[in-house]
Amino acid sequence: MTAAYLEKLNERQREAVEHGVGLAGGKIGGPLLIIAGAGSGKTNTLAHRVAHLIVNGADPRRILLMTFSRRASAEMARRVQRICKKVMGENSAVMTDALSWSGTFHGIGARLLRMYSEQIGLNTDFTIHDREDSADLMNLVRHELGLSKTDSRFPTKGTCLAIYSRAVNAECSINDALKTAFPWVAGWEEQLKSLFSGYVEAKLAQNVLDYDDLLLYWSQMASVPEFAHEIGSRFDHILVDEYQDTNRLQASILSALKPEGRGLTVVGDDAQSIYSFRAATVRNILDFPKQFSPEPADIITLDQNYRSTQPILAAANGVIDLARERFTKNLWTERKSEQRPLLVTVKDEKDQAAYIVEQVLANREVGITLKNQAVLFRSSNHSGTLEVELTRHNIPFVKFGGLKFLDSAHVKDLLAVLRFAQNPRDRVAGFRLLQMLPGVGSQTAGKILDAIVNDPEPLLSLQEIPPPSKTGEQWMGLVSLLVGLRRAAEWPGDIAAARIWYEPYLDRIHEDPETRKADLLQLEQIAAGYPNRERFLTELTLDPPDATSDQAGVPLLDEDYLILSTIHSAKGQEWRSVFMLNVVDGCIPSDLGVGSTAELEEERRLLYVGMTRARDQLTLTTPQRFFTHGQNAQGDRHVYASRTRFIPVTLLQFFETASWPKVAATASERSTHQIRMDVAARMRSMWK
Repeated sequence: MTAAYLEKLNERQREAVEHGVGLAGGKIGGPLLIIAGAGSGKTNTLAHRVAHLIVNGADPRRILLMTFSRRASAEMARRVQRICKKVMGENSAVMTDALSWSGTFHGIGARLLRMYSEQIGLNTDFTIHDREDSADLMNLVRHELGLSKTDSRFPTKGTCLAIYSRAVNAECSINDALKTAFPWVAGWEEQLKSLFSGYVEAKLAQNVLDYDDLLLYWSQMASVPEFAHEIGSRFDHILVDEYQDTNRLQASILSALKPEGRGLTVVGDDAQSIYSFRAATVRNILDFPKQFSPEPADIITLDQNYRSTQPILAAANGVIDLARERFTKNLWTERKSEQRPLLVTVKDEKDQAAYIVEQVLANREVGITLKNQAVLFRSSNHSGTLEVELTRHNIPFVKFGGLKFLDSAHVKDLLAVLRFAQNPRDRVAGFRLLQMLPGVGSQTAGKILDAIVNDPEPLLSLQEIPPPSKTGEQWMGLVSLLVGLRRAAEWPGDIAAARIWYEPYLDRIHEDPETRKADLLQLEQIAAGYPNRERFLTELTLDPPDATSDQAGVPLLDEDYLILSTIHSAKGQEWRSVFMLNVVDGCIPSDLGVGSTAELEEERRLLYVGMTRARDQLTLTTPQRFFTHGQNAQGDRHVYASRTRFIPVTLLQFFETASWPKVAATASERSTHQIRMDVAARMRSMWK
């Protein structure tokens, strides 16, 4: 008999929720792979599975739930609590509050490294660098090795960090990383090896970890049988969301913790694996069922879609059906519609922009708000012409990928104060902090940091250093602040003290200080939600909130705005009406994405992901030509394009094909006819 709280789930969802639960003798079920198609209720199913485990006696303290953002983790926990409360009443609060092992791979990794730091040789005060800080440290080492002064241009700090990260997360050699993702850098292999070796030594000396270390150290721990058994035995159940987006390092961690797969559930969709540029590999989910012995993983497919209309799904299914390798599924829905997706041919990017603006405004007139509409594209530079046209028509928009808190200079300044107080050997934080003082440049900052590096109490030794010229009393003010922060550790009073010290520098260093002060007050409020400084710095670095100021690009004066987004940023989102730009060869698939079969297949999945974001309307536009600047010996020229190879002639049956401006004329005629009818009706009512 089905439990009442599972009755709203469909048959496949219930099967996934109940798999391996309630076995005789308290036995824990074998490995499970849930293939969750787009819009199939994946999050709801996973939340119900966790709740079902708890309701049936599983200890929530022994459940490890890993998602790809802290927000997703928090949402999952809220859903679990709601479900448990329905079944268990008020007693559920105690149970679900104990669901403490819930978070991202990197967040869980950081927590385990704190717990085992002494046993694995880490200093307990280690700090975690975000990507920008890591790139800065890479740059410091790059300069020290003289690689910034080579005759031919050496890769930038960001490229160097990306290569390093690729090699770590894909568990491959530098040579393989260069061949597969950075072929233009292949000539620097030996120098990169020296650079990465120096970078690792610098991190060890400064007691800092980067994002990749959080997985690398965890993986190294898991490779030691004693650690693997101890950590694995902490958890009866491990559940992983978005498994198609994991890399080899993450997969190796799971295999080490649960080598037989008992209690392991992974959820994902191979058709939505689109993050290979982050070293994610679709092989993890494709190969998951057969990696366990003696029993392979069970597979349950969720194919009922609750988002899109059937015509949209028919077109998306047609695109993904042509994939070379995949788990077979055919998304279906009870949402019927006569409106097929539109495949619109336009002359060029200018016409494409004009057409989309016209349709967006037309949708708004019939009740589809701007926020319920989105324009998606393969690469962020594809939307330039459209952005100009939207601005010309005074249509507010937000382009996904705006600044985050940690990308804002003033927030990084304040965090540098806290990080340096927490770990005075963090040279990146030290350089940033010291150079806020007047008259202190990179050379002076470097000499100060060198002078204190070997002191057991580096911050106390700052008191013995003569104040740099031009700093005056400001030097002693900084030293006093740092010593006080190191000794007191009063939270969240620490961040208030740091903010008060920093505000005069904010006025001198940055424009728009009042707007930035509002950000810092918001940061202080966020900090109050964390138990201590260490936890705050760790979690803020791993998953920063969006910026609150207008620097994030959000039009604060408009309550409604259009969404512009890359397909990568749109994953997991949905809108009533979706437009996709440049659905032509050269854009999707990208010219850079056709070097191998694997790359081409990922481009196909990108198109599929974009299409399945639409609920009611889907429009794909195909410009016939593009204007290129300075890419030809003859100067600027037009390049002609053809419809993407992912929509061959055989799939046109799933689309309504049209061309513009003919489409616009038809829409205009229809609009004029409707206005005439409305006026006639109004006049009749007036004279009744």
